[in-house]
Amino acid sequence: MRPLFSEVIMEKKRVVVGLSGGVDSSVAAHLLIEQGYEVIGIFMKNWHDTSVTISDECPWIDDSNDALQVAEKLGIPYQTIDLSTQYKDRIVDYMFNEYEKGRTPNPDVLCNREIKFDIFLDAALKLGADFVATGHYCQKGEIEVDGQKVYQLLAGADQNKDQSYFLCQLNQDQLSKALFPIGHLQKSEVRAIAAAQDLITADKKDSQGLCFIGKVKLPDFLKQQLKPKSGDIIEIDADYTPYSVKSEFEDEKERLIALTSPHVYAPENGKIVGQHNGAHYYTIGQRKGLGVGGTKEALYVIATNTQTNHIYTGQGDHHPGLLRPGLFIPNDEVHWVREDLKMAVGEQKKYSVRIRYRQPLVGATLHCEPEGIYIIFDEDERGVAAGQFAAWYHDNELIGSGVIS
Repeated sequence: MRPLFSEVIMEKKRVVVGLSGGVDSSVAAHLLIEQGYEVIGIFMKNWHDTSVTISDECPWIDDSNDALQVAEKLGIPYQTIDLSTQYKDRIVDYMFNEYEKGRTPNPDVLCNREIKFDIFLDAALKLGADFVATGHYCQKGEIEVDGQKVYQLLAGADQNKDQSYFLCQLNQDQLSKALFPIGHLQKSEVRAIAAAQDLITADKKDSQGLCFIGKVKLPDFLKQQLKPKSGDIIEIDADYTPYSVKSEFEDEKERLIALTSPHVYAPENGKIVGQHNGAHYYTIGQRKGLGVGGTKEALYVIATNTQTNHIYTGQGDHHPGLLRPGLFIPNDEVHWVREDLKMAVGEQKKYSVRIRYRQPLVGATLHCEPEGIYIIFDEDERGVAAGQFAAWYHDNELIGSGVIS
């Protein structure tokens, strides 16, 4: 099915574009104007809580000014919407809560589900919008299944910038009202279009940091709510096995549970090699920020325990503690973008899976059980972290996703 780069315009449709002050949303707005849409630009102000400092700078002010200049250049209406209260409630508080539990949330996925395609979408619809548009590098398809219209979430044409993963929690209703005008383009083409239109954002660097907030060093951000607490950094030898490896299992369920259970360690399994300032600041696979030297290979975090305040580490990026044969997603965290492809209990299906942005897709088998979905990788996967999102694809289409337990 060929991706939809725009909807067929029978009459002039109104589109609200989330202008972020970056080049991608700027070009998205320009392309929509060219396609004959009535375009309105809105900047989302997601943070101004002075009780929690993001950085010494105020990037959102610069971004808002750039968005305004783009709107003026394109000749479209522009306004700012303050979503900071909702953003704090739905994203920031959730982040703090997850990190405190020793889990690793993905605020960008949450921002799209909870802010851009929920609160922002509702605000756009109140303005009489037919669609909302963003500068995401992904594409939207449309097919018919059993006489019903079904929308597809497809990877962006630029494989280095594909952002479909960040939209893995969208549903059919949200997709029906979404447009992704630059999804069929390469990043270089987007910048070329911006330069040709003399847009102020043409050479602007891509934003780094939390969704629609801007520059932020996550550890510094977390420390403002999660207080430092000194604890031991324990190194686990590569020869140590954290659980009893069985060659035979009593039944298939036992096998699935064993293959998807996270590694568990105790202090006596290794040696103390340093001190940290809080287990809740660290995540599986992290290398920087440990402050431990003198090892033959770099140390990586292989497990954390926020209850005992221990960090477990291993040398080298191939340490067995970094590798997992599978993961589990409980029922209440399973989400199907393609509801028509929802698996039945007892069903198994092959998909390509990724557990973080820009990670290459890897082969895996999904097992649907009464309590949730077990994902068993074709080859052991590195850096599986509870709280992150796993997304599964068929070819270039994102089918579903869920939060890793």
